[in-house]
Amino acid sequence: MRPHGSPQELEQRRLKAVALLKKGLKPPEVAAKLGCVVSAVYRWKDEYGTQGAEALKAKPIPGRPTKLGTKQKQQLTDMLLKGAQSRGYSTELWTQKRIADLVSTRFRVQYHPRYIGQLLHEMGWSCQKPEKQARERDEAAIQQWKLGEWRHIKKRQKA
Repeated sequence: MRPHGSPQELEQRRLKAVALLKKGLKPPEVAAKLGCVVSAVYRWKDEYGTQGAEALKAKPIPGRPTKLGTKQKQQLTDMLLKGAQSRGYSTELWTQKRIADLVSTRFRVQYHPRYIGQLLHEMGWSCQKPEKQARERDEAAIQQWKLGEWRHIKKRQKA
């Protein structure tokens, strides 16, 4: 498992470990001081001894690169903020399938609808459930009931 911290922070930790070893500290002492496991300190010591400081440099984070770039993600955010109806849908609800179709047609990039939630999370969005209200709901009648009948039904407020 990869430790927490940016690649530069991890590189600085490795270089600090080597500096402490050069001062005469033992690997278990260095590990305790830096908050890492002893085996890592031994590995850094060996790598430094055979390959030099170059072996302790930050390495790129492994994994598949994202399909959408930063600019494309910003464009997607702008399109989502305009609403689903602006893209021809009958409701304002953005579903994962709708967003996957939008990304496919606009950017020519295929995402499985189940993965769209993770993409949106990376972009700073969160899943929201829409409020369910009856289509027959009459806001004016509800407001009138609250002001009229409800005041009579409600218990008297304490003085």
